[in-house]
Amino acid sequence: MAALMRKAYLQMHLAIFLWGFTGILGKAINLSEGPIVWYRLLLTCISLLIIFTALGKIVRLPWRDLLAISGVGAIVTIHWLLFYAAIKYSNVSITLSCLASSALWTAMLEPVLLKNKKFDYKELIFGLIVVIGIYLIFHFEKLYTTGIVLALASAIAGAVFTIFNKRLLEVHTAESVVFYELLAGLALLTLCMPLYMWAFPQTTLLPPSGMDWLYLILLSVICTSFAFTLSLYALQRVSAFTMNLSVNLEPIYSIILAVIIFNEHELLHGGFYAGASVILLSVFVHAFFSYRKLRSGRHLGA
Repeated sequence: MAALMRKAYLQMHLAIFLWGFTGILGKAINLSEGPIVWYRLLLTCISLLIIFTALGKIVRLPWRDLLAISGVGAIVTIHWLLFYAAIKYSNVSITLSCLASSALWTAMLEPVLLKNKKFDYKELIFGLIVVIGIYLIFHFEKLYTTGIVLALASAIAGAVFTIFNKRLLEVHTAESVVFYELLAGLALLTLCMPLYMWAFPQTTLLPPSGMDWLYLILLSVICTSFAFTLSLYALQRVSAFTMNLSVNLEPIYSIILAVIIFNEHELLHGGFYAGASVILLSVFVHAFFSYRKLRSGRHLGA
């Protein structure tokens, strides 16, 4: 069991590291959030179809199960739309820092949505510590209010789909969940795109040009298909809260990359290093307590 947990933690952290590039690529792509997500879903579904067909992992599911998975796929799509909109209205650093609040939203929403889990006040405390870390990283300015609101909404959507994915993975394989979720997200966004383009007339679905194709392929195949599947494998072993708490490392990776690539260092001050330390500490302390709880459970069961 301990070996399986170590493998799950490795899968989870590799996925999170790759997710750290999603904000960077999203900012580098010269498209608005709608087309970015649409092309991301399209290319991801194509790559997953090729990979899973070759591996024999495509499984037909009953309509009731497909509807449940599709509902979560819609939430994933909304999460991505809000995420890239937040980056466009603010920047990578602010968006990813606000996304760290996912752990707090998970701690509050999981008992409400699943109803079979009691409130864990330790998880609430860890989530609140992360919020303190976010506050220390940035003194938010009114200039970024819209981006902050969008990022926090994205964090809530991210917490919700992780919670529901945990339930889906109890009865379905990771490959089935990720493929049908993203396929449903692509279908939904395609149907809604005319309305989206009416609301935002500057939007276009014309084929991207130049380096945008390369960025979209990296975003879709490596940072989505591969990373999302890894995260679902990990979620079969770790809790939804552990996943969302650990995802708080993603802002650290993205902010460092944003400083190097986009010169966002003007946003960083002493509070960034203090806040980053608080977030990192919360992740590793929670992992330590989770490991001790696992070891204790093994001892009692022996």
